[in-house]
Amino acid sequence: MPRDTAESRVDYIARSAEDFFGQELDDISAPGGESRSSFRLHFPDRTVIATLRPNFRRTHLEGYVLGQLSEHCDDVPRALGVVEEILFQEDVGGRRLNVAIAEVEGIEQHEMAHAAVSSIFRFQSAARKTDLAEMLPHLGDNAEWYENFIGAVDALEPYGGGIPDSFDPYAVLDALDVPKTQFIKWDCRSGNAALGDDGRLRWFDFEYSGIRHGAEDFAWLIGDEAWPMDPSDMVDIVIDAFDPECGHTMDAYFEYLSHYTVFHCIQRFKLIVKEAEKRGWQKKEKVRKYDDAGIHPDFAAHICKVGGYFAAQYPLTSCLRDHFEAAEKNFRTLSERDARREDKRMKKLKRRRVLRA
Repeated sequence: MPRDTAESRVDYIARSAEDFFGQELDDISAPGGESRSSFRLHFPDRTVIATLRPNFRRTHLEGYVLGQLSEHCDDVPRALGVVEEILFQEDVGGRRLNVAIAEVEGIEQHEMAHAAVSSIFRFQSAARKTDLAEMLPHLGDNAEWYENFIGAVDALEPYGGGIPDSFDPYAVLDALDVPKTQFIKWDCRSGNAALGDDGRLRWFDFEYSGIRHGAEDFAWLIGDEAWPMDPSDMVDIVIDAFDPECGHTMDAYFEYLSHYTVFHCIQRFKLIVKEAEKRGWQKKEKVRKYDDAGIHPDFAAHICKVGGYFAAQYPLTSCLRDHFEAAEKNFRTLSERDARREDKRMKKLKRRRVLRA
């Protein structure tokens, strides 16, 4: 067992990898930083990802899920082996989706988003060819989880006044508490996918996989505060890629997706505000590089825009639209103020350099 330090974890992984693969390592790097669970192992002829999670049960679950899915699709890494607490898996590429999609615009951005959505439908379809629905736990399937998920609506109160009496949390519960029959990855934020050298997009980090409705994976993607796509464009993409074998009609699917995404956005919004109070606002580039919470006023505004869009789609949540819009306006104003301050700071810095010269 390694000690709980980054250095000892690296040594433990290196020894285990060299024993397992029968090769000496050239190097080990940490794509997400040494505090994260995954490391890139550089062998003379290839790279491999080694994952050492705090909970070894998560590691073994992830290895099993990848083994099952990769038999039926090419949208996830292949599991290469599990040694004690370490999962060795295929390296699907170093170009993360969250960074790549922010570097392009127009049709290229749209095509990248379409590839992300289509690949989710494909790995969910692959799961239906396995026993994962019988083997994995049902996620968020208790009263306390729903209470926290729906009750978080109070986070909008500072921006739009009290939550209206017309908001009915029990009706929301009825809408969300549906039969859970489909495999989901769970955390489908765009930082958990990468583009390989072959140009294919693949998803990784399946340690929280389980069974729910199925649309939650798309709520995670659309409700990723760093995801640059407009929510209406994402709806069009999901409609275009929709898998009629998913077990739901399209109308019922989108009603659930809309309701769920509203409250998912509130959860992300709460996290952003909490982390901003703790750490202060961060640069967008740093957020994307380290797949961090979107601690930037533009990201906070965007998640409110997404939440407001979906809140307006159905009567059950339409009373929350104004709250989302008020919060969005608040953070847009904050972002513009910070941009003006930064512009003034840079102009002062430039003048100082001129005077020194």
